[in-house]
Amino acid sequence: MPPFQSNKNILSLTEDLLVRIYEILVSESDRKSFRLACREFLRIDSLTRKHLRILRIEFLPVLLHKYPRLQSLDLSACPRIEDGVVSLLLSQVGPASNSLRFGNWTRGLKSLVLSRATGLRFSGLEMLARACPCLESVDVSYCCGFGDREAAALSFAVGLRELNMDKCLGLTDVGLAKIAVGCLKLEKLSLKWCMEITDLGVDLLCKKCVDLKFLDVSYLKVTNESLHSIASLLKLEALGLMACPLIDDVGLQFIERGCPLLKAIDVSRCQGLSSSGLMFVVRGHGNLLELNAGYCLSELSTALLHQIKNLKHLEVIRIDGARIPESSFQVISANCKSLVEIGVSKCVGVTNMGLMRLVSGCINLRVLNLTCCHSITDAAISAIANSCRNLVCLKLESCNMITEKGLCQLGSFCLLLEEIDLTDCCGVNDKGLEYLSRCSELSCLKLGLCSNISDKGLSYISSNCKKIHELDLYRCTGIGDDGLDSLSSGCKELKKLNLSYCNEVSDRGLGYIGRLEELCDLEMRALNKITGVGLESVAAGCKRLADLDLKHCEKVDDLGFWALAYYSRNLRQINLSYCAISDMALCLVMGNLTRLQEAKLVHLCNVTVEGFELALRACCIRIKKVKLLATLRFMLSAEILETLHARGCIIRWD
Repeated sequence: MPPFQSNKNILSLTEDLLVRIYEILVSESDRKSFRLACREFLRIDSLTRKHLRILRIEFLPVLLHKYPRLQSLDLSACPRIEDGVVSLLLSQVGPASNSLRFGNWTRGLKSLVLSRATGLRFSGLEMLARACPCLESVDVSYCCGFGDREAAALSFAVGLRELNMDKCLGLTDVGLAKIAVGCLKLEKLSLKWCMEITDLGVDLLCKKCVDLKFLDVSYLKVTNESLHSIASLLKLEALGLMACPLIDDVGLQFIERGCPLLKAIDVSRCQGLSSSGLMFVVRGHGNLLELNAGYCLSELSTALLHQIKNLKHLEVIRIDGARIPESSFQVISANCKSLVEIGVSKCVGVTNMGLMRLVSGCINLRVLNLTCCHSITDAAISAIANSCRNLVCLKLESCNMITEKGLCQLGSFCLLLEEIDLTDCCGVNDKGLEYLSRCSELSCLKLGLCSNISDKGLSYISSNCKKIHELDLYRCTGIGDDGLDSLSSGCKELKKLNLSYCNEVSDRGLGYIGRLEELCDLEMRALNKITGVGLESVAAGCKRLADLDLKHCEKVDDLGFWALAYYSRNLRQINLSYCAISDMALCLVMGNLTRLQEAKLVHLCNVTVEGFELALRACCIRIKKVKLLATLRFMLSAEILETLHARGCIIRWD
């Protein structure tokens, strides 16, 4: 068929068919290729796109005008979203409506992510809440300055069903009351680290928001009284109580008699609880699907085990840090056939025989955490591989007795494996990596402190594991430039890479890293052979780089930092501590990187007080967190410190 006729057929497809084709495309790179093909495809992209994550705030007005049918908007990556910006967007983007010219983009918006939007305050939040009548989900987590006024602003979103306020440190019972009264349809609420919330606020919440299905009050100083209130929630399915220091077994008795639909509970790190308290929960909820009691129990008692075996539908159990009798594994294996995840990290009593008994019955396991179970050997790994063919995640950090024999079994039978943590497993060698490379679905591989692997082993992984997104080679001293050459050729989808203390890596190796166009997180502390030339290669090639750690890279000169300032416009976090950067280069980096939110600038010996002052002035509008040497507290001007504080920037003095 002639090329012109083929093109005519494609463009003659109906809009409905083109939309269906677009929706089949999963990856963002494929969708980007689609919309760049022709104007008609670009129009389909504009009409169809429902989710948008903004990386640079200057493009926000244009993008909101371009995509009028958004249902989800993520602004968490923008360095600064302020009340003035919100006002401008609502008044300029779109047709007139009421007193403000609310844009079309607000009318269908259901989800809004404002995590870490520290520049936003109650005025901007209220404008958004009023302008988005369909809003159902809001995330303002880690907005540490948010308090009761911001909560009151959110209460205008009366249709809200999901709200995440983790680490909104100024929130008190007053603000929570505003939300409870205004957002009666709430089904999911997370209040982790909202330390000012008390039993009074939780009680009112439970009385007003009776449709709650998910509630997380982890790290709060609530008492058993709050559990008494929570027990009245008839629709609650998931409850987070992690590290609540004031609750005890008496409080869990209330949960036993309430929350009839409870399916998941997290009481990890609750030091006041014992096996007796967990028995109340288990006994009262036979349909429990998830039980997280990590670092909560000193020992898995026989009485508790007797109750757990009745949980026929249990899918997830985490009892990390407890002493486990070997016989317990047989009981769990024989009775909890539905388990897909087990966590026994740092547990005393985990043996080869115990694990063999466990996996003989729990053949549907997909996630198994054996971190710091020092007694297990290849025999246990062989049993796991033979029984658990659907395993996707296996954590074996500090299991020092595992060798290539165990990895051979994993490579033979666990072909669906996506994540494996072999950190500090000194028995892992190149031959083991060759066996492991048969797991072609691997996306996350952690090999930190594996001193017996080399470039040869890395080449096996690079050749067969094309889907790897995350690779940790921390202190793998046998890895050098040749290994990075094979890595850059084979693992094109790599997004996160840790090369810290890989002392054999030089500028040539960084040249290969520059080929990884998808890389967004790179750690390379103390690489003593790299210079500005290598850093320039990374900056020029890895345009998506968002997090960069250069601590103790003392031979990198201003040439590299200038390249960083010019190319790496997407950087959000950077660690330059102990680097040989100059005043001018630091000012250029801090001023040019317009998306930079966090910087660690400790022990910069070539930077003067004036250099720090100018650099901080260059970024004070957008920077959210900065780490400085403690002595600078008394040398920097009061004006710059006050400006940073007023902008919501957190300064950590080292």
